[in-house]
Amino acid sequence: MRTLIISYDLAQPHRNKHILAQQIMAIGQSWARPLEQTWYLRTEAREEQIEAQLRGLLDPDDGLLIQATRDEAVLTNTALRWFRQRRAGVETGGDTNVIAFPMPAPFVDDQQELPLAEAC
Repeated sequence: MRTLIISYDLAQPHRNKHILAQQIMAIGQSWARPLEQTWYLRTEAREEQIEAQLRGLLDPDDGLLIQATRDEAVLTNTALRWFRQRRAGVETGGDTNVIAFPMPAPFVDDQQELPLAEAC
């Protein structure tokens, strides 16, 4: 089972909006909708299969993004409860409502910064 992000941009926002949402919910075993046109979807389906299922609901000037998430995915408050139910042991740190998987190592820049060029 994989988690995908599906996002779309409809040129005519009210055309097929609800049908598109129903189709996305039907594709996944579970889903979350953190933004109006952005979904997290848990599914066995491949990106190409999902695109083929949704293509008929989109106009040529609509946009569609289907992206598999990785361990480094960052989720904010709107999707945390949904994600925690599927991944035990994931907690936020302190007072923040943003988590990253896994926690990224601090960036260490061991190269000296180059001086700015002076105009002649």
